[in-house]
This record gives sequence, C-alpha cells and structure tokens, in this order.
Amino acid sequence: MEHPKNTICLWFNGGADEAARFYAETFPESSVSGILRAPGDFPAGKKGDVLTVQFTLLGIPCLGLNGGPAFTHNEAFSFQVATHNQAETDRYWNAIIGNGGQESACGWCRDKWGISWQITPVVLTEAIADPDPASALRAFEAMMEMGKIDIAAIEAARRG
Repeated sequence: MEHPKNTICLWFNGGADEAARFYAETFPESSVSGILRAPGDFPAGKKGDVLTVQFTLLGIPCLGLNGGPAFTHNEAFSFQVATHNQAETDRYWNAIIGNGGQESACGWCRDKWGISWQITPVVLTEAIADPDPASALRAFEAMMEMGKIDIAAIEAARRG
C-alpha cells in the first residue's frame, strides 16, 4: 500500500467502502487502492469488518474510516469540483443526487453519506471574479437563486 504524506480522512458511520467505490465510478482520477479489515472488535464494528478504505478522489489521497455515529459531516468541509460545461456539471450533480443525495443552494449538494460537494462551473468562478463589479454582481445574484448551476443563465446574467 502506498502511504502519501498527506491524506484526507473522512469519517463514516459505515459505508466507507461503498462511498469510495461510488466516488471511483463517478469522478475521473479516482480509484480504490486498499481495504483494511479490523483485526479485532471495535466500538463501531466487529473483527473482519471494513475499518478503512484507501482511495483517491479526483487525484486527492483519501481514507474512509468506518468510525461509527460519533461524528457527522457538515458543510464546514466540502469537495469543490470545477466543471467545464453543463454536461459535466449535470453528470456530477445528477450522480450525487440520484444516489440518495440532497440538493442544496448555489451549486452545493450532499451525498448519501453526508459529504458536501460544490459542483462549480469554471464559468461561475470567472463571472464572480469579473473586473466589472456590476457584471460580477449580476452573476452572483443569479447564482444565489440556483441549486444546480445553470451555465447559460450565469453567462446571460454576466452580460446583463
């Protein structure tokens, strides 16, 4: 097993292996590289249960830990995924929502394990950073009304 210098550890109340497989199937540069089973009983499981799953998500080393119900995810941590067109935006958004996730606002959604995602078209980031303050504000205000980001609507708002 490879041991990266820095790894994001995500705490799951079970299902870390299912989540890692879903991420690997959904996102490029993603794969599951190792599963560690518990050598003995632990508070959230029994000997032989999946304890951790080593995976890469969009090129980022991650570890899923089946730690039990003590901690839950919230929006203080999210994965921000830059997308380059509406089809890519729709694909990721629909994969997360269609697999038991929940929609939120401004390009945010949450997967069925509680991990928050920002599906963020590059067009949106560029529009909000527009050097013309009026254009940036129009794009920002349009975004504030959206769940999944509509690139054409952001571009239209930016143009005025």
